[in-house]
This record gives sequence, structure tokens and C-alpha cells, in this order.
Amino acid sequence: MADQERFNVLIFSKTSSYRHDCIPVAIDAIQGCGQQTGLFTTFASEDAEAVMTASALEKCRVVVLLHCTGDFLSFAQTQALREFLRRGNGVVATHGAAAGMLSDSWYGDLIGAHFDMHPDPEEGSVVVEEANANHEILKGCGGCHSWNDEWYNFTSHPRDNERLQILLKGDTASFQGGKMGEDHPLSWCQEFEGGRVYYTALGHFDEAYRNYWFMHQIKRGILWAAGRQEAES
Repeated sequence: MADQERFNVLIFSKTSSYRHDCIPVAIDAIQGCGQQTGLFTTFASEDAEAVMTASALEKCRVVVLLHCTGDFLSFAQTQALREFLRRGNGVVATHGAAAGMLSDSWYGDLIGAHFDMHPDPEEGSVVVEEANANHEILKGCGGCHSWNDEWYNFTSHPRDNERLQILLKGDTASFQGGKMGEDHPLSWCQEFEGGRVYYTALGHFDEAYRNYWFMHQIKRGILWAAGRQEAES
């Protein structure tokens, strides 16, 4: 794209329920993506009163909801995030963010599905959704990939949400405890209320944020959510 002016990314990792140990490593990795591309500047916060306001969010192009769990936003803060999205901005949400705001239907729509439960972590296989293999977020990611994680189940089937473009799914023959049937989506994106949202259910362990395949998607997800792309794709 012709306009390559840097944009601001808020990495927001407030939790009011389970807290993922990988959060500090994940913050460092996302900040590294910004430095690598030269296309975005990051700042990290867990102070919802300071950053989840209309005036503060005006300075941002993308908000990363990094493993935010429990009721981590007030009603007013949720509305500020909603208005941020309606102004054409983007949200990227990782793993535990699906376990946030479980009683808030709008937030569930934002993420694409609410978290239900997960079996014990184990290694399995992640498969790229063939129909969306050429999506901007997946470019350079290849096909099937061996992965160790918590294989999230959701309270509704992501495939039933017509807004979602499924990007990755689990090979259900490769892990135990799946409740979504043979079709087990794990990552998707959507156009939502004027903005763009990308979610991945992967990323429980520190190792994910040192993994090129995974971080390539996070980086490209941020750029896609912002309506940008790298000079070389």
C-alpha cells in the first residue's frame, strides 16, 4: 500500500480470572513484530480506566486483547471498544480472550465464539482451511502444522457464525477432548461493525511466541486488522 505511516497498537492484557504465564513473553514478541516491520508502534497496558476510553483509543489503530479473561471491562469500557471498532479500526484477540466477558453477548460476537472448556494440553495437528489458504493473514504459513496447546472448545460452533472466515482448524484425529465434532475451528477473522477482528485460539505456552509460524500469523493479523500489509508479502 502507498500509505505506510506507522500506526499505534495497544497490547491490552488485563485479567480478572485465570492469568496466562506467557503474557510477558507474548508482549515482547508482539513488540518485536512492530520493530521488525517498521509499520506499527506498540504500547502495553492493563489499566482499563486509562486506555479503554474514547479519547485514549483515538490514538490507536489496533487493540490486541492478549489473554484477557473474566469480566475485565466495565460497561463503559466495552462501549468505548465498540465505538473504536465502529470507526473502522481493528481488534486482534489471542487464546484466553475467548474466556473474557462470558456474560456479554456483544463481546462474544466480537471474538466470534465464547470459550467453553479445554482438555489437557497435548501435541496435535493444525490444518489451514483450504478455502482461505490465500488469505492475507495466512500467506507464507503452509498447510498442516504440528502444535502443542490447549485445544479450545467453544459454547457455539464457529462454523455456524456466517460472519467468520475460518483460517485454521484442528485435526481432531490428532488430539483428545474435542467437543466441536470433526470440524474444529481454531482461528478466524471477520468484518464486524465497521472494523476488522482476528482471533486465534492458539498460544497458551511461551514457546508459541518464539515460533515463526505462529508469530507470522499474529504479525499479519495485526496488519490485516489495521488495513495494512507489508511491502513484500
